[in-house]
Amino acid sequence: MTREDELFRRMGQGESDAAQELIAMYYPEILRYCAWNAPNRSLAEDAAQETFLKAIRHFDSYVHRGKFRAFLYQIALHTCIDMQRKKWMSDVGYEQMTKEPAYREDGYESVDDGLQIRQMVRNLPGELQEIVLLRYGQELTMREIAQIMNLPLRTVQSRLRSALKKLRRELGEEGRDDYLDQ
Repeated sequence: MTREDELFRRMGQGESDAAQELIAMYYPEILRYCAWNAPNRSLAEDAAQETFLKAIRHFDSYVHRGKFRAFLYQIALHTCIDMQRKKWMSDVGYEQMTKEPAYREDGYESVDDGLQIRQMVRNLPGELQEIVLLRYGQELTMREIAQIMNLPLRTVQSRLRSALKKLRRELGEEGRDDYLDQ
């Protein structure tokens, strides 16, 4: 039995601290995901919090089959899209994103490492951006990405290859195999 399964069992028995532990387990990676989609830390935190509020709100309709992580990513994806549609987020330049905030949330440190890659990925079409972000930013498997995006596995693989090809072209390293191939 996984830790997630154990927490769901405890929540089914009415233990409220199990829900808090489940949120704490996934908060850093959902925050990191939202940070890739938001122009600043504050909006990323808002998006992550909104993701968990929506998850709790729809918790009664969720049937646990060991795929809660994918469920959270789907909610985070739609939350970030909604925020972008509502113009809550605006593009921020690289210089502004590198300013050191006074306070950092746990798990946020690793976000700063990929700012240049983030700018390149933002130049990709939307569906390719999302696949690259989920694969390399969140280190999800192809199968998990297919599940989150409701796409066939082969489509995800094809789109990832296409995105990597475009990124290599932008880098001017068409033939070079590096971390993008992993």
